Amino acid sequence: MQRRTLTGWGRTAPSAADVASPRSPDEVASLVAAPRVGGDRPHRGVLARGLGRSYGDAAQNAGGLVLDMTGCDRILAVDVEERVVRVEAGVSIDALTRTLLPLGLWLPVVPGTRQVTVGGAIAADVHGKNHHVSGSFGAHVLALDLVAADGEVRTLTPDGPGAEAFWATVGGMGLTGVVVRATLSCIPAETAYAVVRTERARDLDHLLDLLAEDDPDPYSVAWFDALARGPRMGRAVLTRGRLAQVGDLPARLAKHPSSFGAASRGPAVPVLPHGLLNRAMGRAFNELWFRKAPARPTTDVQPLGAFFQPLDGVRDWNRVYGPRGFCQYQFVVPESETDAFRRAVALIAGSGHPSCLNVLKRMGESGPGLLSFPAPGWTLAVDLPVGPGLDRLLDGLDDLVLGAGGRVYLAKDSRLRPDAVEAMYPRLGQFRSARRVLDPDGLFVSDLARRVLL
Repeated sequence: MQRRTLTGWGRTAPSAADVASPRSPDEVASLVAAPRVGGDRPHRGVLARGLGRSYGDAAQNAGGLVLDMTGCDRILAVDVEERVVRVEAGVSIDALTRTLLPLGLWLPVVPGTRQVTVGGAIAADVHGKNHHVSGSFGAHVLALDLVAADGEVRTLTPDGPGAEAFWATVGGMGLTGVVVRATLSCIPAETAYAVVRTERARDLDHLLDLLAEDDPDPYSVAWFDALARGPRMGRAVLTRGRLAQVGDLPARLAKHPSSFGAASRGPAVPVLPHGLLNRAMGRAFNELWFRKAPARPTTDVQPLGAFFQPLDGVRDWNRVYGPRGFCQYQFVVPESETDAFRRAVALIAGSGHPSCLNVLKRMGESGPGLLSFPAPGWTLAVDLPVGPGLDRLLDGLDDLVLGAGGRVYLAKDSRLRPDAVEAMYPRLGQFRSARRVLDPDGLFVSDLARRVLL
């Protein structure tokens, strides 16, 4: 056990905790059940942590015990015929992808990075480019094993007597116990490639019209220019795709259709000086990114990683925002609230805060997760370097989102107000009740939970 200072991927709000690194579910259970010296439970509680890709303080527990779950990373069984895989919760989406693709399988939902553990994907109920078609990650979890506050392991399923505990855990940000194993459904995948269509959208209205189309391809995402104003506001590059079949591949790729490439994650980014990423640089980057997309719609074949997780090719890309770190602000508003969505984009574009990595997607129906983020409508994620006035911008966005009946993603948050969370998550009371049944003494806790959920 080591005392370590932890942050989220945004590198803000650091806090120190005792970090233990269990290597098996049995060790997790022992650590959860073991009293501290003197016979008392850890006075600041226990929290599981994966690869640290929550942007804010969701995987931190100041003064308490944090369980680094990355050592519990075995793939326990793969049933190719039934398309089911059973894993320990510390296995990464990257490792799982590399195991499944040669077997002709893939996960139904993947987030924008493979550097996420299965346990983290369940805790945040992550979503991907196909939420409007396939829902979120939790919709494809067939069962999970949860270490409860008494150290006992409970098997939970989405239906039956343990359903409420299951759906409190899916999206529950690690506050119901420690997920140690999970059984996941898979989908067939002939190749490690996607057929991708790329086109430009001239403005925000054009982009929303394109995303609202009844498109046969299940995956869609748009990068958009968050700094452009006036008639170009919201101009974007939209990519839509499907999993490629062998017949879609050129001859050179068809020889090894399931080859996913080396595990190397590319060059590391140094910590850049504060202020280097300014509005002028942001405008230049946005212009370059828009112009590099083809002026006319094109279709090509891309590796799955390039389409689904392009930033995984750059290690430590979060350092580009400088020593103060950054906030990724992600919200969703109902599809009918396009006016509020436009106002939010205009507020960001006119704020003076540079934003280069801006992603817009369409979401489908909400899942049963009591604290799950996805809801029908438009979701936008923007990366904003920490700097003077950022709090005012984000508070203004909170008000817009609340007024439109939307919500902010807890896995990305580091500064929401408790009253805002109460309004954004109408099933929060039900979650608290389910949590009290699973953890009556409040053993499982995080900095995020103390700030806005408890």
